[in-house]
Amino acid sequence: MVSLVPSLTEALAETVPGRLVGATDWCTHPAGLDVPRVRGTKNPDRAAIAALEPDLVVCNREENRRLDVDRLRAAGVPVWVTVIESVDEALASMRRLFVDVLDVGEPGWLAAAAAEWARPVPTPPCRVAVPVWRDPWMVVGPRTFTGDVLARLGLVNVFADAADRYPKVAVETVRAAGPDVVVLPDEPYVFTADDGPEAFPGIRTALVSGRDLTWYGPSLGPARARLLAAVAG
Repeated sequence: MVSLVPSLTEALAETVPGRLVGATDWCTHPAGLDVPRVRGTKNPDRAAIAALEPDLVVCNREENRRLDVDRLRAAGVPVWVTVIESVDEALASMRRLFVDVLDVGEPGWLAAAAAEWARPVPTPPCRVAVPVWRDPWMVVGPRTFTGDVLARLGLVNVFADAADRYPKVAVETVRAAGPDVVVLPDEPYVFTADDGPEAFPGIRTALVSGRDLTWYGPSLGPARARLLAAVAG
């Protein structure tokens, strides 16, 4: 198999390592992953992928381009495309992949993640904004996996009713929306203690792992406790 999604790469490498024959340059987990690289999620080297003769290429509708999926299929390469906009969809999609497609049963990490995210939603609610880019500023909006993660953590996304899934907004708009906490992940934009918090004077900020907010592989289970601790301060 070849994976064109970092989260899926981690899931496959942890569960069926001997079957993974290629991944993108952005696939950073697990550490030390030693497989051929096929460029990025948005510009995969389709010829290199075909040369690996995979029995399956695993993609995601949001991460990868329809053009690449169509051209791989036209070249006779089987492609599995995940569509994930919620925690439940992530759990169900991973279960289908490993149980129905790969026929290896439900991984232990997946069962543990399902149990962790079945816990009651914490209260009281906390209002948050989650920028994912700056210059221009972009934030998490509705109909996203990250948005559902926030809701399952008892966090109210102040941009949950935006028209776009990742709206571009002025930084003043973020401040005026009145979040209790501005959550700053380290991907796709790498927010740090010196790059991000200074834009929100008087508002508490929480630096978190972007992997905890957006990945749905083995990190999904422990992500819940880490995010709750970070936002609680």
